[in-house]
Amino acid sequence: MRAALFILAAVPLAALVQPAAAQDRALATTQIVSGDYATAEKALGAELRIYPNRPELLLNLAAVYAKTGRAAQARALYSQVLAQDDVLMDLPAERVAGSHAVARTGLSRLANVQFTAR
Repeated sequence: MRAALFILAAVPLAALVQPAAAQDRALATTQIVSGDYATAEKALGAELRIYPNRPELLLNLAAVYAKTGRAAQARALYSQVLAQDDVLMDLPAERVAGSHAVARTGLSRLANVQFTAR
């Protein structure tokens, strides 16, 4: 199984994780990049009610949680992605990564931010 995913560059130091998005979820990605986290969270929540295990949705919502200071909730979503099968995802610049790699990157960034905040 292969899902389309785009990792977008985020503002340095402001971004804890890079948001991921399927092509049909581009609006939520745009909202994340523009900092409209509340609207993105609503859109992703609605999609997750229909597709509760889509890794690109879980990763995007984890990005929203991380960027809004909800590390525990972000960590839970990353763990949920890691509990599923690893899915190959297309990244920008014709790169490919697994959903597990993206989730592990998000988790490591959460750990780095918590460590530096102490």
